[in-house]
Formats: sequence, structure tokens, C-alpha cells
Amino acid sequence: MELKKNPDLDLSKNSSLYFTIGLCLMLFVTKGLLNYKTYDKDDIALDILQMDEVQEEEEIPIIDLKTPPPPPPPPAAPEVITIIEDVEEVEETVIESTETSMEEAIEEREVFIEDVNVVEEEEDVAVPFAVVENVPVWPGCKGKSNATLKKCFQEKMVKHVTKNFQYPEAAIERGLRGKVYVLFTIDSKGLVTKIKTRGPDKLLEKEAERIVSLLPKMIPGKQRGRSVSVPYSLPINFTYVE
Repeated sequence: MELKKNPDLDLSKNSSLYFTIGLCLMLFVTKGLLNYKTYDKDDIALDILQMDEVQEEEEIPIIDLKTPPPPPPPPAAPEVITIIEDVEEVEETVIESTETSMEEAIEEREVFIEDVNVVEEEEDVAVPFAVVENVPVWPGCKGKSNATLKKCFQEKMVKHVTKNFQYPEAAIERGLRGKVYVLFTIDSKGLVTKIKTRGPDKLLEKEAERIVSLLPKMIPGKQRGRSVSVPYSLPINFTYVE
């Protein structure tokens, strides 16, 4: 006896469809399990929101202030123009021309030398110390010859610089040394003027200028019997022993 299969009961007929459906269900369940999250109960805060009844805002009535309008401006006063007649007569000033014409003769006048006042202006002449006829005389220096007075002048100058010399402390701290050249002028009145300095630093130049500014008033130098200005150059060497 041969077994015959019922075509309606053949399970392998739709096996691929069932497999696909089962695979989709498994993927859906797997995705859901992977995305599933759990939380601790202690971290969950249960708050109760209480809301009071909202009171209706009272409507503020609008107050209409009936302000009376401002009073009208007073009427403008009528302009009154008063005509005042001139009481005093103003005299016009006539300016006459001072220019001369071609027809007017020029008065000839003789001018004599005696009528001219000549004012002599003293010219400040500067003569170098080495060539001036009479050198400036330091107070206390005596001598008849120019060489003797010049030697005394130079000796007094050295003593003056030695006596008033003060090495600036700031220059010592910075280690400043060098020679400062001082150029000054003994004018026609015997005063020391036009002091100029040139050296390695401003501190040394300032000290050299201070020393020269203390020079006494002298008898001015003379050239041909006339007082003249005499420029003088003085080197001051700044040095110290460590």
C-alpha cells in the first residue's frame, strides 16, 4: 500500500516564508532587549505638584483727570515807535592829505656833523686766553707780567677744582670714569658765563659744571686797554681708587 501526501498538508511548501517571519521576530525582540533600560528606585523622585487656585487679577479702573485747558496768552502790546530828533549836531572830521605834490617845493636843510648824536655800542669781543694781552686776574694774584698772572691763574684754578671736587656716589656705583672738558667764558665784567661740558656721562658733566659755577668774580681780561671776554677750557679727570 503506497502512502500518498496531501498537498494541502505539506509543511515544506512555505518554509522560507516562516523562516523569514521568525527571523524578523527574533531581531525585533533582540533590539528591544538591547534598548531596555532599568533605573534604581531610589533615584526616582516622586514629587507632587500643588497648584493654588489662580486668583483673577483685579482690573484697575482708568482715572480720567479732566484738566482744564491753559489760559490763552495775553495779547501783545502794540509796538510804539518814537522818533527822537537830533539835539546836538555832530561835526565831521576832515582828514587832510599829507602827501606832497610835484609842484610843492622841498625845503633844503643843511645838516652838520655836530648836530648828529653818535651812540657808541660796546661790542662783546672774545679773545682766547692764550693770546689775550692781559689775562683775567684771579682775586689775590699779583704780578706785573702777563706770564706771572697766567701762571697764578692756573694754580688757583687747580686749587679751586681740588677743593670743591665731589665724586658723585651714583657715578661710583655705576663705575663711571673719564675726562670731562669744560668750556666757559670770563666776560667783560669778570663773571663766569656760557658754561658748556662734554664728557662720558651726564652725572660727571653735571658735577664739572657745578665746580666751574663756583668760580669767583675776576678782573676781566683786556685787549688794547679794553675789557673783553676770554673763553677758557678746563679738563677735569674723574677717577677713583677701588
